Amino acid sequence: MPIYEYKCNRCGKITTLLVKGFKEPDNLECNSCGFKDLKRIISTFNSVSSHKERLASFDPRARHSDSFYKDTRNIGLEAERMLMKAGVEPTDDFKTKLDKVRTDPSSVIKDYES
Repeated sequence: MPIYEYKCNRCGKITTLLVKGFKEPDNLECNSCGFKDLKRIISTFNSVSSHKERLASFDPRARHSDSFYKDTRNIGLEAERMLMKAGVEPTDDFKTKLDKVRTDPSSVIKDYES
C-alpha cells in the first residue's frame, strides 16, 4: 500500500495518507483545516550510504542543513577525515570515545562535570 502526501491549497499543510491500491482516494480532506482542495505532492525520501561513503564526501567548508547538525552520526566526521587524509589509523580509544559521543552526545558534558 503506497503512502501519498497531499498539500492543502488553503493552509499549505501536508496530509499523509496510507492508500489501499493505486487510485486516488475519495473525499480527500486537509487534516489541519478540513479544506477539500488538496494537491498530491512528491514525498521526501532518504538514501542510505555507508560511513565510508559519508566520510569521503564530507566537506567541512560546505553549508549544511539543520538536519545535518541534528544527526549524531556527523559528530567527529572532520576529525576522522583529517586522520584518513594523513594516513593515520584511529586508535581504539578514539573510536570508543567517538562511538560514545555519537550515541549519547550529552555524555561529553557529564564526563566534563565529573
